[in-house]
Amino acid sequence: MQPTPLESQLNFLREVDRLKTVVRQSPLLDQSRKENSAEHSWHLAMYALLLNEYASGPVDTNRVMRMLLLHDVVEIDVGDFPIHGGSSSQLQAEQEARAAARLFGLLPQPQGRELLALWQEFERADTEDAKFAKALDRFQPLLVNVFTGGGTWTENGVSLEQVLSRYGPVIKRGAPLLWTVCEQWVKQHFAAQAAAAAK
Repeated sequence: MQPTPLESQLNFLREVDRLKTVVRQSPLLDQSRKENSAEHSWHLAMYALLLNEYASGPVDTNRVMRMLLLHDVVEIDVGDFPIHGGSSSQLQAEQEARAAARLFGLLPQPQGRELLALWQEFERADTEDAKFAKALDRFQPLLVNVFTGGGTWTENGVSLEQVLSRYGPVIKRGAPLLWTVCEQWVKQHFAAQAAAAAK
């Protein structure tokens, strides 16, 4: 017997509760523990709500927030891929596409197709909304690393060049003014780290 639309929606909501168990590498700003992917997604939606004026072009903030709430649900199946993980981007994309098909397939149609399309738009990053969403997805962990004294960068020996190449193009493309701030933070952080090491 086919589930009703409500049963399908509740099944999806129960399944995405598992996102709370996916622990990321980034700590909370108070460094009391690592954040989970559900917290990360919620925080990014707040970034979109408050920082939309810094997008590189006109954006629909509601759509950006929806993308950010959905963008990491695939981690329920595949986990988080941090900057220093060394994973294959092609393999990661294939695994995440399968996870997206499974998870959004739990929903009644056309709702499932609509949310899958929004997730795919985020992944392609070829619209103003998606470019800004992607920029925020890089901006938030960068801010966390800077304001926790290096965070996962220090733990994993990440270099200035790695940070600039991983974060720079994506943030600059979707939110150039935010990248200007980031670049200053990053250079100050690595300069202070080098000065401390030289003592």
